Amino acid sequence: MLHLQFPSRLVGVFVFLASLSMQSATGQELAPQLKTAPASKTAKSATEDSVKTEALLSIDRIYKNGEFGSKSVIAQWFSQDSPDAEANYTTLQASEESKGFQDIVLHDVVSRDTNVLVAASDLIPPGESKPLRIQGHTWSQDKNKLLVYTNSKRVWRSNTRGDYWVLDRSSRQLTKLGGEGPASTMMFAKFSPSGKQVAFVRERNIYVEDLFDHSIVQLTHTQSDDEINGTTEWVYEEEFGLRDAFLWSPDGQSIAYWQLNTSGVQRFPLVNNTDSLYPTVTWFAYPKVGQRNPMCRVGVVDIQGQSTRWINVPGDLRDNYIPRMQWIGESNQLLIQQLNRLQNTNRLFVASATREDVRPLMVEKDEAWVDVHDEIFWNDDATRFTWLSDRDGWRHVYTVDLQTGESQLVTPGEFDVVELLHWDQANDQVYFIASPDNPTERYLWRASLDGNDVQRVSPQGFAGVHSYKISPDAKWAVHTRSSADTPPITQLVSLPEHQVKRVLEDNHVLVEKLNALARTETEYFSIDIGDDIDLYGWCIKPPKLSDTAKHPLLCYVYGEPAGSTVVNRWGGNSYLWHLMLAQKGYVVMSFDNRGTKSPRGRAFRKSIYKKIGILPPADQAAAVEAVLKERTYLDRNKVAVWGWSGGGSSSLQAIFKYPDLYNTAMAVAPVPNQRYYDTVYQERYMSLPELNVKGFTEGSAINFAKQLQGNLLLVHGTADDNCHYQTTEMLIDELIAHNKQFTMFAYPNRTHAVSERKNTTRHLRQMMADYLLDKMPPNN
Repeated sequence: MLHLQFPSRLVGVFVFLASLSMQSATGQELAPQLKTAPASKTAKSATEDSVKTEALLSIDRIYKNGEFGSKSVIAQWFSQDSPDAEANYTTLQASEESKGFQDIVLHDVVSRDTNVLVAASDLIPPGESKPLRIQGHTWSQDKNKLLVYTNSKRVWRSNTRGDYWVLDRSSRQLTKLGGEGPASTMMFAKFSPSGKQVAFVRERNIYVEDLFDHSIVQLTHTQSDDEINGTTEWVYEEEFGLRDAFLWSPDGQSIAYWQLNTSGVQRFPLVNNTDSLYPTVTWFAYPKVGQRNPMCRVGVVDIQGQSTRWINVPGDLRDNYIPRMQWIGESNQLLIQQLNRLQNTNRLFVASATREDVRPLMVEKDEAWVDVHDEIFWNDDATRFTWLSDRDGWRHVYTVDLQTGESQLVTPGEFDVVELLHWDQANDQVYFIASPDNPTERYLWRASLDGNDVQRVSPQGFAGVHSYKISPDAKWAVHTRSSADTPPITQLVSLPEHQVKRVLEDNHVLVEKLNALARTETEYFSIDIGDDIDLYGWCIKPPKLSDTAKHPLLCYVYGEPAGSTVVNRWGGNSYLWHLMLAQKGYVVMSFDNRGTKSPRGRAFRKSIYKKIGILPPADQAAAVEAVLKERTYLDRNKVAVWGWSGGGSSSLQAIFKYPDLYNTAMAVAPVPNQRYYDTVYQERYMSLPELNVKGFTEGSAINFAKQLQGNLLLVHGTADDNCHYQTTEMLIDELIAHNKQFTMFAYPNRTHAVSERKNTTRHLRQMMADYLLDKMPPNN
């Protein structure tokens, strides 16, 4: 996926900020108020020089000193066999006994009592003096055993390989799993339903370890280096988010798993020139647009017999994808999603662990593309499940009958459901995130199953993004809210009335620092670009707009279907970097063109089909023209654009295709030629190259490099496994052929994130700021 530079969403856990703040007797929050006044109004006792220092941002303040960081803590709802089983959650908190390590603490939402479930001292391995560092943890169903993940190593995007330990709370025995295998080689370990076994992946195979005698059985046996069991290769991980690729059956007697085979898939090299006397080369399977895909099939392996029964999902194993499957309730049946190669058809099948054949259940089609769904919730007897579809022009929630495949609309209306959060069966309603009136915001809504009662739950009064982790009984939620100018505030609320019971974190230290900065409130607006099309955008202005000089405009762009930039939420260091440039005299804006992942209906989102690199830059340029005409304080002769990944590609499109509009572009990790990106992402939105020759040609920036007139900065990590450095080298060659001058910077052995190794992020942000100041300086 062409990534936005946003944090990854966590699965199975939720993040909220630590430390309880003050609250009133009624439970209402007493959160600090965020201001946008200059520092001289908030630090009156300081000297003039210190006020200026506090008011102005610098690269070091943002990226070196960690001055504007916020606290966070991982928490999980924790159910027990008691009447108030769902009214508890756990957090990791700094241990008073073991400094520098963490305890697992249980919080009762009703009584507010806290109890240390597992002390850091309980996690000291035999013969060692220090506890394990908890990088992930899960509980057995009876909550007697704790599985701890530690010593993790990175695999492509995430740290998914590491060591696992089991703590038996009753005996207080801590045991390392995996036998005598090498360190940090285990993946996705999970308890069996009985809690008596743990399954895991190591070296492309699935193993099961008995927790009584710690004997280990290998369940799968790879036939070649191309075969992968229980986890996935590059493209499934990157584009479908499928890493953990096996599932215990509800009865614990078998495991369903994916098998990938990359034989016949072209290999791509990553060259490391800096860590040894001679370069080392890592080869990995990477299917580029129109090329051969890996094969994928699913099987069910019997724990006792150790034999696999392969599920006979119809269709070619290479030209169809199986991105999701799950066990249905407590049965021995699986629900399988299958996408065709064009990804415009999602077929649902019901499979049995004891039979090879499958039963077709439902087909979802679209003239553009369809989505893979994770937001599937089941009723208690597993006869119906939830499904998301934009078949009527809007992304809505449906419930589907498991036997007939017939569906019923739950969320009628002209709005998109951004995310389905919970099915509250006790009250026959679902909770979901939506924002019908303003696509830049996100609020909690609920709807009755019959679709007759759809109403907002998030209270009025705070415009921005609201996120929730709802308890299993739907009586409680951890609610986090933020806006572009306001860092996250996290509360515990009761549902359905959304009453604040306590503030878990108000980020008051960060708020105080922000209050000292010279800044103006971020403006969210819509702009008419003609043909009855409005785009949404945001604007950060200099603290003081000049009365005598016009201000240069810097546009931050993404532009592709994988995400959007115009969402009214806290942006962390990226926001502060843009604010720093605003303090220097730039006006910073961003627009969501048609085709971005904005909740504005199917027509808006899928208008980009077969037009990546064509429709987005046209919309972006039209938006820039409109604001230049509307806002007289902008300098038409000084317009810059920058972006990362898909945004890097969009930046190239802007300065190549609209040379009279854009003066400067900074493109980080772009894909100048769409033919060189992977099959799953690019074919989803552009179709196969032989079916869209014109689109791939006109949508690839490299074919317009000869039109460059302004200033261009190219930045790429040489170890980028996602958007390959190869394509930037090809663009460099094309620019040289047309005698176009530009600036290029390669970061050795940095990936798509361009963040690895000492000082990289600070260096990159400093370089981009300096380039902008040099090539397009403010007029003041």
